[in-house]
Amino acid sequence: MNDIKALGVACSGVLVGVKTHILIFEYRESGLSYVRYIERTREYYRAQGYEKPYQWATHDDAPFAPLKKPLAKSRLALISTSEISVKSWDDQRTPLEKGEVGNVYAVPTNTPIEDLYSHSRSFDKHATTLEDVDAFFPVTRLKELAAEGRIGSFAPTAYGLYNAYSQRKTREVDLPELLRRCQDAEIDVALLTPV
Repeated sequence: MNDIKALGVACSGVLVGVKTHILIFEYRESGLSYVRYIERTREYYRAQGYEKPYQWATHDDAPFAPLKKPLAKSRLALISTSEISVKSWDDQRTPLEKGEVGNVYAVPTNTPIEDLYSHSRSFDKHATTLEDVDAFFPVTRLKELAAEGRIGSFAPTAYGLYNAYSQRKTREVDLPELLRRCQDAEIDVALLTPV
């Protein structure tokens, strides 16, 4: 259960033990000096018809999980909530649209970068763009880091995790499936990226 809690914390945007850099964007139209994620997320879900305001996940009891071996000897998997897709896939629907129970899916990391895209509609269009896939799904950079020996290896499969309004479903269905896949692939460390 601690592994699932730790993965849940990471999937909620907190990377324990990794220094996080927050980029500040300025809105020219409004004069704001920050991105209003909380307000925009609540507005987004309200517009989708949810009556209950979005509740941000908190994990005060999540365990710290130090690396068991040096990063240069670790197998790294990329996990993204960016709704990454491959242009050549026959079926472009999300798991929810397909009627599937879970929101976890696989993306081969040898997919050419020009074949990757995100069809996400839930990002701040005033603060960022989806034009540079490596900005939110950094396969090119991770391949470079593996070639340089900075990471032991970059897993051949990355994992997408579609955003779900239900934290319970994410915690009880999606995260255990994601953890199982990472364990089956003998992943030592995961890099989690949003849009």
